[in-house]
Amino acid sequence: MKVNPYKRGFRCLGIAESFLRKRSKSALAGVVMRRDFIIDGAALAEVTVGGLDATEGVLSIINTLNREDINCVMINGCIISWFNIIDLERVYRETRIPLLSLTYEESPGIEHYIIRYFGNDIERLELYHRLGPREPIVIRRTGAKVFVRFYGLSKREAEVVINSFTLHGSVPEPLRVASLVARAYMKRLALEQ
Repeated sequence: MKVNPYKRGFRCLGIAESFLRKRSKSALAGVVMRRDFIIDGAALAEVTVGGLDATEGVLSIINTLNREDINCVMINGCIISWFNIIDLERVYRETRIPLLSLTYEESPGIEHYIIRYFGNDIERLELYHRLGPREPIVIRRTGAKVFVRFYGLSKREAEVVINSFTLHGSVPEPLRVASLVARAYMKRLALEQ
C-alpha cells in the first residue's frame, strides 16, 4: 500500500488504552482521524488486565469500524494493560493495513519483569521477543524522539505519518484523542462497579 499522508483524506486509526490494576478489564479506544484532524469514527473494546487478549482487542476495534478507508493504524505501545502484549505481526497480517506502534522512552527491555510477574510464561515471552527492535524517529515540529515499530511501510513513510499527525509534544493526535476516550471509558467502567 502506498502511504501518502499529504492528502487531506488520509485516515489514521489511533488505538490507546487505559487500565487500573485493581480492575480485571481495561478500556481500549480507537479513533479515526483524517490528516486535517477531523475525527470521523470511533470504537471501543475491553481487554484483560495481565491477560493475553490485547491482539484480539485491537482486531475487534478494526473489525467493528469495518472501514476500507483507513490508511494506517497507530497504536500507543504494544505492551498494554499490565503486560498484555499485542502481536503486531498478526494485526498487520490479518488486516493488511500499515501499522505503527509508538513508545516514548528508551528501554533496555522488560523480559525480567515478565519473568518476575508471570514466571516462565512461554507464550508471553515469545510474543515479547517477536516484537523486535524499535526505530527512533525525531518529530520535526517539536524535536521530541519517539520509538517506533512499523509494518507495511518504510521508516521514511513512518516518519512522514508521525510528523503529519503530531502538533505538539511527542504524541500524535490520533493517539492523544484515543487515550482521552479510553480514560473516559475506564472512569465510566470504574463507576459502574
